Amino acid sequence: MKLQGKRVLVVGMARTGIGVVRFLAEQRARVMGTDIRSADELGEYWSTIRRLNVRTDLGEHRIETFLSADLIVVSPGVPLSIEPLTAAREKGIEVISEIELACRFIRDPIIGVTGTNGKTTTTLLLGDMLKVSGKKVFVGGNVGNPLIDCAGGGKWDYVVAEISSFQLEGIAEFRPYIALMLNITKDHLDRYPDYEEYIRAKFRLFLNQRGSDFAVLNADDGTINAMSSEIKARKWYFSLTSPLEAGAFLDRDSLMCRDPKGNVERLELARVSLKGIHNIENMLAAVAAAKICSCPKRAIQTALESFRGLPHRLEFVRKLNGVNFYNDSKGTNVGAVVKSLRSFHEPIILIAGGKDKGGDYGPLKGIVTERVKRLILMGEAKRRMAEALGTSVPTTVADTLEEAVHRAFDESKHGDVVLLSPACSSFDMFRDYEERGNIFKEIVRDL
Repeated sequence: MKLQGKRVLVVGMARTGIGVVRFLAEQRARVMGTDIRSADELGEYWSTIRRLNVRTDLGEHRIETFLSADLIVVSPGVPLSIEPLTAAREKGIEVISEIELACRFIRDPIIGVTGTNGKTTTTLLLGDMLKVSGKKVFVGGNVGNPLIDCAGGGKWDYVVAEISSFQLEGIAEFRPYIALMLNITKDHLDRYPDYEEYIRAKFRLFLNQRGSDFAVLNADDGTINAMSSEIKARKWYFSLTSPLEAGAFLDRDSLMCRDPKGNVERLELARVSLKGIHNIENMLAAVAAAKICSCPKRAIQTALESFRGLPHRLEFVRKLNGVNFYNDSKGTNVGAVVKSLRSFHEPIILIAGGKDKGGDYGPLKGIVTERVKRLILMGEAKRRMAEALGTSVPTTVADTLEEAVHRAFDESKHGDVVLLSPACSSFDMFRDYEERGNIFKEIVRDL
């Protein structure tokens, strides 16, 4: 793909967009940038953009800017359905995502990791397994550095990338050597017209795979199984519930991995610090992919034992008066909260709510009735969540996160768990899930 002299418009000027601009400048393209946010709203990103010396339209997307481009590269947060992009496509202008641009300049095998939940943990854990095995690995994508940062760069044994459905919307040739689909549950229904469109976006990860590639799939996920016949790649599975003829599965307190020739390896969980059912799924997926890459058992075991859980993902905060507090602010959808609740056997006081993403909270009702002793709801979604869940357990509504934490502590007893796992995004009250989680931890530590 020749970029020199091409007029390329970058849509979305935050972390990913800035990386794209840098790469395009190195390729001697004629770069423009656009963002609906103002310079003040872009904050720290604006100072970087100014140093890049690129023409930028801020505060709005002007259709004439889009129509003057030869190529448009879209950042993950920008819907492909906005009017200027529709007009550009109608004119015949190519519109692609950042990962599509990157893949056209990457000659090393790509491992793509997607799913509704667990992407970041699995991506980083798999990266560690490969590194401990002596491989030269780039780890990035939707976590850490954008994929474009390794385009046209040094040689890698593997490029491990977390991939979101938003990024997959704008691919044409993107082809991972190994594609991991961790799970699919309802999410981002504020972006997609229905659940089926969200599923289709996720399954674009396999769009360009061939019979020489690999797909690592969750054998316990009915949605994935229903779609798996469309996949051309060789399939490996992982499962929490069933022994597999080929793949990774749970056997009491061990992870087992069986290759297609019948060779079996056992990995012990005794010294692994990651906790929770969802993290065992993440580990199984990473183990399956690592074995496809011929990582030795000792390296995989070492990586499992040395890996520490990520902030805001079922993160232990403190124990006070016999009550354990956990920060699961990254639990931004119903599926994530279900798995977090299943990770505890103690009575739970659940703090939930935030910006409503348009999903159905009904699937939470059974597990909430079974595991939760009190529900404390906050944010934009609190009324709708109360209608869906409030009759199953005693429910309290709070105006702020601080009020929610104090009410939870007041209602708690020795042996209880207070869990922040919102089932919603954070944008009604906080900048992002990280700010929400950090404020939760500050409030808990001040109790």
